[in-house]
Amino acid sequence: MISLRQLTLARAAKVLIEDASVQIHPGQKIGLTGANGSGKSSLFALLLGELHAEVGDLFMPPGWMIAHVAQETPALDQAALEFALDGDAVLRQVERDLAAASAADDGHRVGELHGRLSEIDGYGARARAAELLHGLGFTDADFAKPVAAFSGGWRVRLNLAQALMSRSDLLLLDEPTNHLDLDAVIWLEGWLKSYPGTLLLISHDRDFLDAVVTHIIHIENRVLKLYTGGYSDFERQRAAQLAVQQSLFEKQQRERAHLESFVERFRAKATKARQAQSRIKALARMEDVTAAHVDSPFTFRFREPASAPDPLLDLREASVGYGTQPILSNIELTLRPGERIGLLGRNGAGKSTLIKLLAGEIKPLTGTRSEGKGLAIGYFAQHQLEQLRPDESPLQHMLRLAPQTREQELRDFLGGFDFRGDMAQAPCGPFSGGEKSRLALALLIWQRPNLLLLDEPTNHLDMEMRHALNLALQEFDGGVVLVSHDRSLLRATCDRFLLVADGGAPAFDGDLDDYRDWLNQQRIQQSAANASPEKAVRREQRAATQADRQAVLAKRRPLVKELEQLEKKLAGWQSEKAQLDQRLADTELYEASQRALLHGLLKRQGELTQTIEAGEERWLELHAALEQLPSL
Repeated sequence: MISLRQLTLARAAKVLIEDASVQIHPGQKIGLTGANGSGKSSLFALLLGELHAEVGDLFMPPGWMIAHVAQETPALDQAALEFALDGDAVLRQVERDLAAASAADDGHRVGELHGRLSEIDGYGARARAAELLHGLGFTDADFAKPVAAFSGGWRVRLNLAQALMSRSDLLLLDEPTNHLDLDAVIWLEGWLKSYPGTLLLISHDRDFLDAVVTHIIHIENRVLKLYTGGYSDFERQRAAQLAVQQSLFEKQQRERAHLESFVERFRAKATKARQAQSRIKALARMEDVTAAHVDSPFTFRFREPASAPDPLLDLREASVGYGTQPILSNIELTLRPGERIGLLGRNGAGKSTLIKLLAGEIKPLTGTRSEGKGLAIGYFAQHQLEQLRPDESPLQHMLRLAPQTREQELRDFLGGFDFRGDMAQAPCGPFSGGEKSRLALALLIWQRPNLLLLDEPTNHLDMEMRHALNLALQEFDGGVVLVSHDRSLLRATCDRFLLVADGGAPAFDGDLDDYRDWLNQQRIQQSAANASPEKAVRREQRAATQADRQAVLAKRRPLVKELEQLEKKLAGWQSEKAQLDQRLADTELYEASQRALLHGLLKRQGELTQTIEAGEERWLELHAALEQLPSL
């Protein structure tokens, strides 16, 4: 059990958590929430021993193995699969010991270590590592690639795989879904559900938290409080607490009435398609969600577009790719005002490529891309963050966009994105990923787009900002095309989905639950397809080899055990006989008065001589039996 007792935690002279007392029991899965800078990552640092409490005590079970995701990955020549296997420190130690014993030609030790390898399921370790990498989006061809060959986001996935490979008692995960796409998020969700250890998870993904955690620890105003249930349960409890405060309660009621009105308007025009019905349910659920976020620092709406061409954008028989090689072909897509489309598909299928085609960043290889007159695209992708000027402030970025607008109006607008006071004038270079994402969104929204193309817009955004973006998208009158691993955003925003797969982008007849089932079916089919006759033969051969190894080990173990016991006994017998021989060399023993003692000692000497001779004969037999066994 992990126990915090009256603990105060500070960083850089700033108190983050004060007088905290909480107990975390083995096997609990806990979501750690709170505003950015509230102390979540510092609490992880405390558990890892990188930070110490100012006051109070932290108790942890002795010998617990802690796993966490490394922040940096050097450009290693090591293969990806071997890098993931390094997470299993126990396995790697046995492998090192086995190599040393083999080099020393120590057959006894080799036998012991092969037994240990079997005990820890070391023979299946590579299969487990391959399963982890597959789940996180890597292909078989990636396994042998050096770590240095992967981009930053993929190296983060490798670090995650290494952490999951660990035989940990406590697993600390800080925003593990940030660099994952939806299919990898769904896979990780299932893996964490079955994780037997204790989990502490920092995440801003509501659906992910609801699916995985059993408790929430929330940090607010330097107070750490434990809630039972998932994130939705926490929101309901927090909404009730906020409602006690009259001013917030009144604001809650206004926000709730506003959202209820929107839900009814959407219900009236929605089709009976399953996706639309799912969205109605998601919007209705947001009434309670809004109540829990009524004190959010973010309040913004999309500005009304200057025009609304219909259609906004039209693709006809379009193919898109790089060079002359198409990734997607025969794309037929018409985007109209009010159209809300989510792009689904596995990693590498072409979702971001399709977004770039819609944005006009790349041209179709064949077919046509036609823009409506007055089309104004608001395109958000992670590489947009790199285009921010690091030496300029949020206010300077806004003045560059709107030099004729009054400064106070721009400051008021930035305040809705929580850039207030000095922060509005601070250079954005040192900003966090979340702050840069908020600034990029603010710049996009100011330009009054009528078509939003959003590629993973919630990366690095906290729960409050995600909720504010969700609300703003509900009232946006233009078209939306969205790629996101945030299922709550997809459910509440999209009326229909396209499935980017197998070189095309047809309509997907279903909702996100259907997509999860489709992913599972794809994995089953892929496993079946990989089961070629040659692979089946190799698997059988490996199984036969493993069975032979186990049979040899089964025969070797009792022989080695008997040999070890016999060597200890022989050492004892020989020591006793040496002492007897020394006593019998004493001439006083041979006097008449010592005859009885002498007789007893001579008898014991004879017994020991026979016992030692029999033991040595058995020792030779055991060695001969071990030498006759096949080598491992």
